[in-house]
Amino acid sequence: MNPLSKDLPENAPQEENVSQEESASPKNLAKIESAKPIKPIEPAKPEQESIAQESTKSESKLESIESIESSDAKSQESTAQSANPAKPDSAPDVAPESKQESTTPDPTTKPESASAKPESAPAKPHKRFFGRKRIVDRAADRSARGVRGELQAKIRLKGRLQLLLGLIAAIIIAIIAGAVSMYYFDASLQVGGFVGTLFLLIVLWTNQALPLGIVSLLPIVLFPAFGILDVKSATSNYANPIIFLFLGGFMLATAVEKIGLHRIIAKRFLSLFPPTPKGVITALGVVSVALGSALSNSTVALLLIPVALSISQDSTLKTRFLLAVAFGASISGITTPIGTPPNLIFIGFLETAGFESIGFVTWILMMLPLTLSMLYAMVWLLSRGLESSALEIEVFKDISVSSEHKRLLVMVGALLVLLLLNSPIKPIYSGLGLNENVVLLAFGLLMFVPKIGFLKWEDSKEIPYEINFLFGAGFCIAMAVLELQLGDAFKPIFEYFGTLPLLVFIICVCFLVLFLTMFISSTALIAILLSIIYASTKSFLDPQMQSLVMLVATICVGFSFMFPISTPPNAIVFSKGGVKIWDMFRFGALLSMIGVGLLLVFSMLYWRWFL
Repeated sequence: MNPLSKDLPENAPQEENVSQEESASPKNLAKIESAKPIKPIEPAKPEQESIAQESTKSESKLESIESIESSDAKSQESTAQSANPAKPDSAPDVAPESKQESTTPDPTTKPESASAKPESAPAKPHKRFFGRKRIVDRAADRSARGVRGELQAKIRLKGRLQLLLGLIAAIIIAIIAGAVSMYYFDASLQVGGFVGTLFLLIVLWTNQALPLGIVSLLPIVLFPAFGILDVKSATSNYANPIIFLFLGGFMLATAVEKIGLHRIIAKRFLSLFPPTPKGVITALGVVSVALGSALSNSTVALLLIPVALSISQDSTLKTRFLLAVAFGASISGITTPIGTPPNLIFIGFLETAGFESIGFVTWILMMLPLTLSMLYAMVWLLSRGLESSALEIEVFKDISVSSEHKRLLVMVGALLVLLLLNSPIKPIYSGLGLNENVVLLAFGLLMFVPKIGFLKWEDSKEIPYEINFLFGAGFCIAMAVLELQLGDAFKPIFEYFGTLPLLVFIICVCFLVLFLTMFISSTALIAILLSIIYASTKSFLDPQMQSLVMLVATICVGFSFMFPISTPPNAIVFSKGGVKIWDMFRFGALLSMIGVGLLLVFSMLYWRWFL
């Protein structure tokens, strides 16, 4: 005990007890609670109202518990004071080493010590306050979890109801379409069943009430049931050689995505162009075309969306960059046969109908000039009205080239060289004679070889097998149209347009395709439209012109930039990037018109020499 404590008045311990009682009083507790910053109260939401009711109940219980505890604490303090009375000033407790010192206090320190009082520690929240706060928070968390669980259950129930309604709507529309075709057009049961099945597939592909792969397998069940095709003919379409070409491309795309080669390519092209809005738009377009030579347009859009979102926070620039990704991915889809599903459906249909197919390198030679022209038009359109101020591009700065990246680049380069040597150049060079479907599948399987490739069997789960089923459904529909000779139903319409010049006829086909892509997915549209064009134009077009018209329709599907449903990249950017429909329409409509004009020029002056 300090020797100066004898100068303190006798009631010092009582003041200390009083201060403790005051700090534990409800008033001080209220001050402590008010001293803690409180968030502003927002308007009560359904979740928060239930949490607030639960918190009010918990607080009322805690207040009753606190009153009982405070009374018990006061009784314990009074008992302790009676058991340990204060010692008299004449017998103070002095430390052994201070006994020899003079007990006369220093006159300079006596007034200070006499007037000094025990320094009280800074006011701290009472421990019961923290316990009360934790209990209230736990109760609020439990209530919030309960409310969130209820909301999630309602969302799941709503989603199931939507799927059920979508399935019911598809069945009703299919029944009506089949009945109308049989009643008003005197169609047979086979034709009525085909029309109903076709509408069922289109509606289910659109509203996604069932998974894409499941819907694509329905022709195997429904076509034999209505006598449209036998089981062997229906299932053979799902093993078309073109499907294995696309499967090999998917394996290569999975390897590229796994090791991050697309990031190296994007970093390289972003560094080649100036860091201005126009330079970034150009870089994104060029990267899309470069990646689209080996990947599908959907994959290109998915890989480049994070890049476009990370460059700038300005809403206008972000919209332009996202549209550059969507439009660039769609443009890149026409560069190679594996760039987009309609390309493969077209090549497969040529083989099914007995036409001469188009080689891999021949396709690139035909489409690369159009791709570059559309890329230039896209950059010009999206960069209009933007300032040329410099941007700070921080993305991909910490990425470096590894041995895996170099090895995969060498393998992709070897594949392109092999395809180039295998492509015939008539009448000078006949090529190696290898089947390109087998070559691409072999390189895809090479990705799984240890020490050479980059994939394991677990990585095969990333391959979208449902797209292969979609191809099979498209080939199955084309075979059914040929077997049932449904092209004759549209023959009078096409014969009327057949009297027009070929240029006008191609223009009409382009605008028909752009209109239908607002309602039907591009893959399903091409699977149906190619069969109708082929069967309806036999009487007034030769095989070369038929191939040309079908090729124009196939490429025009990729030039539908106006709506989210028009192309897969548009849908991906709209759902993940938050692009407004009006922005997509006003830029996409102008770019589609430019695309139709370029299609007319290339089809009449350039492509016809390759077919």
